Amino acid sequence: MPEPHRRPRLPAVGLAVLMALATPAPAPAEGGGTSGAAPAAVGPVTHLPLPRFVSLRGEGANARRGPNLDQRVDWEFVRRGMPLEVTAEYGNWRRVRDFEGQGGWVHQALLSGTRTAVIVAAGPVELRDAPEPGSRVVAVAEPGVIGRLAACQGAWCELSAGGSQGWLPRATLWGVGPDETLE
Repeated sequence: MPEPHRRPRLPAVGLAVLMALATPAPAPAEGGGTSGAAPAAVGPVTHLPLPRFVSLRGEGANARRGPNLDQRVDWEFVRRGMPLEVTAEYGNWRRVRDFEGQGGWVHQALLSGTRTAVIVAAGPVELRDAPEPGSRVVAVAEPGVIGRLAACQGAWCELSAGGSQGWLPRATLWGVGPDETLE
């Protein structure tokens, strides 16, 4: 079983009720990841596209209710390299969400521009030596594995994780937009 990528900061039942009552549904622009085409907006601080993907710099980051240290901590992200989607900016703070839609405001110093992705397929995924369905299998990765993105072309992305590197279908990953090209 993959290690947890975040820890709730409230009892599970209380958190579920709190999130249901306090969290609005995500806007359509936030729902499917980052499109490689025209971004919906640019950040007022960085002037980078919104939404966009980043990764967790260290092994822990508090996700707060609002963009300052006085705000309550709702989540703690605990997996180094976890891909996160930036949906808003305010000063040194970035509103982020994970592949399950959970998140909050995180200080920008805790984030990295290194591109990573998490495997979100229902079962194990084969990494191949070329971006073709019939190419040689070089490794098999389980759901929840986080790897570094090397490239994405068409329906395939190249990922390195756990000492292995290979190509897998883009649809099995979260952390890259559906039309985004990485080289």
